[in-house]
Amino acid sequence: MDIRDMVKETTQFLEKKMDRPDVAIIIGSGLSDLVKKMDIKARIPYNDIPHFPKSTVKGHAGEVLSGNIGANKVMAFSGRFHYYEGYSMAEVTYPVRVAKLLGAKLLIVTNAAGGLNPKFHVGDLMLITDHINFMGVNPLIGPNVDEWGPRFVDLYHVYSEEHINKLRQIAVRKGVTLREGVYLAVSGPTYETHAELKMMQGFGADAVGMSTVPECIVAAHMNLPVLGVSVITDMALPYIIQEISHEMVLAAAEKASDTLSELIWELLQEVTL
Repeated sequence: MDIRDMVKETTQFLEKKMDRPDVAIIIGSGLSDLVKKMDIKARIPYNDIPHFPKSTVKGHAGEVLSGNIGANKVMAFSGRFHYYEGYSMAEVTYPVRVAKLLGAKLLIVTNAAGGLNPKFHVGDLMLITDHINFMGVNPLIGPNVDEWGPRFVDLYHVYSEEHINKLRQIAVRKGVTLREGVYLAVSGPTYETHAELKMMQGFGADAVGMSTVPECIVAAHMNLPVLGVSVITDMALPYIIQEISHEMVLAAAEKASDTLSELIWELLQEVTL
């Protein structure tokens, strides 16, 4: 089946189950607290949604949540899809296509990331101001759907300055340290070697992870503004020997999720889309 027909069937199904969203949120590993303050009207398991992939990674619940935060109708993807799970890039980015066609005007992406900037600490939040795609693949490779976006996409303004500035202001007001930097995406599922970490630092990356960039590229393709925040769950410094596991990443993300949830909740209280 053509991808356009698949997305159409998915959106038609979801339109009958939930309100059309103003905001879509993709929730990263261990960050499920993001939806605790949401006034949830509907929960739709991924398994019930036509053509929707299934989340297989621990820390990703696997359901669409629909509800309200402030005056905004919110669609939250509790569980994302990763290239390392064996999904195609079309599947990894499928939720973004669906959210945009349902009416979303802002995409908020969160993730757990390793800190490459030595000034960062575990538990810090980092505003994503730019990204580097080191996944070895681009989600826009293949035939272009002209009704969704142009063949060649300018990525100079992926991340919304308006919403970045707003989140900065909220963080200052609440006394939250909000780092800023460049997120570098790799395919995973292995963590990086010391030589790779040195190379990434040399390229100007401040954090590294295994997600987010494909979704943001597709959002740019569909002219959907993005606000991205990483939780620094470990320090990926080449001169420090540190054991790292997915369980450690989840634990660190969960500790920081309250603060991140508060910032995003406040943002959506103050901004109406």
